[in-house]
Amino acid sequence: MLKDLILLVDDDGAIRKMLRIALEAKGYRTLEAISRKEAVESIALNSPKLVLLDLQLPDGTGLEVIKEVRTFSEVPFIVLSVMSSEEDKITLLDSGADDYITKPFSMGELLARIRTALRRLPIEETPTNWEKEGLVVDFVNYQVIKNQTQVRLTPTEFQILTFLIKNAGKVITHDVLIKKIWGDQALNEMNSLRVHITQLRKKIEDFPGDPTYLMTEPGIGYRWVT
Repeated sequence: MLKDLILLVDDDGAIRKMLRIALEAKGYRTLEAISRKEAVESIALNSPKLVLLDLQLPDGTGLEVIKEVRTFSEVPFIVLSVMSSEEDKITLLDSGADDYITKPFSMGELLARIRTALRRLPIEETPTNWEKEGLVVDFVNYQVIKNQTQVRLTPTEFQILTFLIKNAGKVITHDVLIKKIWGDQALNEMNSLRVHITQLRKKIEDFPGDPTYLMTEPGIGYRWVT
């Protein structure tokens, strides 16, 4: 039986391969990212249970990844670093890291740290629906009810709505939402996204021009208000 999904963030292919082989041998599933941008997008799109994070990345630092991700996720981070000073470790923990392990390290120690971090995770309950002030979204039956009347959404509209609700309160960038809906290779879908958002608001909002739930974050993306 496959275990939890772990994201490996490191620009060194040899290290990623070593970690992937060791973790998959223990039944874990893995994803890989080689940059700050890829790491943040993968966490938003794939919701890994744990992130193993190198501090030095081609387009930024691991600390930047942690700070950005902490605006929308509490996924545990175990930092893999050559830093060993107490001051450096305190900085990591204060920035939102859950644990750290100094390079070089043994796989036995790393696996023990991973098990400890995963045991601290709360048991998740997958909601079957979302409801507020006459608006009901039934995730199981793919239905939306507004003021006791069924609202017909297209599959894409329902997918957008579901993703935003399940990330309620978080700002979801245009890029993340486009890749979630149209795939990692999607290009030039910004207009399509805007059209779907407009149609979605017309169907679920009392006043589409002054929305209550589906808010725009100008120049960034969208946020579902809890």
